[in-house]
Formats: sequence, C-alpha cells, structure tokens
Amino acid sequence: MKICITSEGATLDSKIDPRFGRCRYFIILDEDTMAFQAIDNSNIQASGGAGIQSGQLMASHQVKAVLTGNVGPNAFQTLQSAGIEIFTGVTGTVRGALEKFKEGAFKKTQAPTVDSKQGMA
Repeated sequence: MKICITSEGATLDSKIDPRFGRCRYFIILDEDTMAFQAIDNSNIQASGGAGIQSGQLMASHQVKAVLTGNVGPNAFQTLQSAGIEIFTGVTGTVRGALEKFKEGAFKKTQAPTVDSKQGMA
C-alpha cells in the first residue's frame, strides 16, 4: 500500500512536517518494500488552495493513507473524497511514523484538526 508521510526533509530519517497542504516534502512510500520517493511540495507558497492541490496530488499518486501532524478542512474533504485515509497527530521521524503505523498505533482522523489557512503561519 502507498502511504504519504509529510516531512521536513527528503529522507526516511527526516522529521515529520506537522502541516499537510504546506509541508516541505511528501514522502510517498510502499510500506512493504520501503521504496520511496520524496516530492518537493510546490504548494508550500500558494496563496490559497494548498490543501486541495496537495490532496489531489496524493490521489494522482494512488496514495491510500496520509500520515501528518494536522489537516485543514479543504485538504480533509479532498482526501476523504478520494478515499484516502487520514492519520493526524503524527510526530517524530518518517521512519518512526511508518513503524508506528504498521503497529496500528494511529487512529483514523474523522474531522479536520485545524482551521482553514492554518498552515500559512
């Protein structure tokens, strides 16, 4: 299964970026093989719509789950509409988050965790 983990850097040992739509990198990885790619987030400086555009990007990469710190209402709606599961409150490193995910340590998020435009600060 393909998973996206929001990251401050381009490696598995990078820290989790707490923002979804405006994270620095999206680490998209296969949880079984650990093969991954780091995508530089071009939406980080968007004046609006970053959550929607980032959610659409995840859908285009056939991601099935997103692990992040927080998710706003527009990103939440876009991801949910695409059938992508969302897990928030994630901290630590990308590698650590993946291990916790495999252990079932995270609960699926049922609603946005921040207000709109929160990631701009």
